[in-house]
Amino acid sequence: MHALQFHTPGADPTELSAVLAPLTAGERLRLLYEEFGTRMIATTSFGLQAAAMLHLIAEHAPEIPVVFIDTGYLFPETYRYADDLSTRLKLDLRIYQPNITAARIEALWGELWNDGKAGADQYALLTKIEPMNRALRELGADVWLSGLRRSQSKTRADRPLAEQQKRTLKIYPILDWADAQLAHYFREHALPPHPLASEGYVTMGDWHSTRPASADAQAEATRFSGGKYECGLHLDSGTPDFQI
Repeated sequence: MHALQFHTPGADPTELSAVLAPLTAGERLRLLYEEFGTRMIATTSFGLQAAAMLHLIAEHAPEIPVVFIDTGYLFPETYRYADDLSTRLKLDLRIYQPNITAARIEALWGELWNDGKAGADQYALLTKIEPMNRALRELGADVWLSGLRRSQSKTRADRPLAEQQKRTLKIYPILDWADAQLAHYFREHALPPHPLASEGYVTMGDWHSTRPASADAQAEATRFSGGKYECGLHLDSGTPDFQI
């Protein structure tokens, strides 16, 4: 196995991507934990494909804390799925929620997710970016593992295995997995699917801005009425005082 040579606070993403590229996902996780240790966290939304990444962590680097951002607007099925999977896989789950409740958001600003790009961006800042930034700060992390894959959408097709987002080094251990490989992993390890996978959903987010796919719709069109696909966490926040 290749050895990483990054022992400074910042690792070069291009070099790191080259080191990780020939390795399996499990090898990547073990190597990354050996290198970064407590500087590293993972995130999950307990979405349609989350079980594979979570199982890999449980098998190869169970010490990594897994951050779950609870927006307060997830599907009931997602909350139950999260409880089942975290117990089944014995995850070190850390739940982070917005500093402002869903009821207060709606009382002050209404349904932000229906208020164009500006509203959706403010919604992401309040319910996702701020809690994630707080998680990084409180857990002392500057390395973030995510289960993004290139085949999920056009916005992810050109991502490298590692990239710098502000002060955070982001790494995607299963970025190069094809849909067939993911499906095989689910079968091989008898992982339970998300309860809504059988109802036509191809991506999973908040109940108010996620809908099942139709015959003529791409995955990108099922979130925020096609106005945006990324939830907001995997793009720069544009706010100088945020780490991510």
